[in-house]
Amino acid sequence: MHPIQQQIETRLAESAPDVEVLLAEVSGETVRLFIDHPDGVTLELCERVTLLLPEVRESHALEVSSPGRQRPLSKPDHFRRFLGRRARVRTREPRDGHKTFTGELVGASEQEVTIAAATGVVAIPYDDISRSNLVEE
Repeated sequence: MHPIQQQIETRLAESAPDVEVLLAEVSGETVRLFIDHPDGVTLELCERVTLLLPEVRESHALEVSSPGRQRPLSKPDHFRRFLGRRARVRTREPRDGHKTFTGELVGASEQEVTIAAATGVVAIPYDDISRSNLVEE
């Protein structure tokens, strides 16, 4: 997890505990923040979250949005919640000659996710994942 994501999660846990941080991506000077909420993500919620993070806005451009249909997966709970669904998992380093695995999520422990990909069932430690998201069925 990126340090800025931890900072954002801590801040929102205090001021907006109903908002779930799915992923904070840093690209150059921009932070892309994907959030979720039990009642859905509205423009008003995105604006509220933006205003709650002035310390992030001091050093970065901040984009806040809903997860969309290709929802990012970044925590063990995210993977567990979507067991049985199709996902794409990209690794930092090649594993068995591949860096991208797409298939059904079949397991998610505290240390790794297991995906049934076209190349076979593979267990990938969370620390080895560079990015992952749900894919359309």
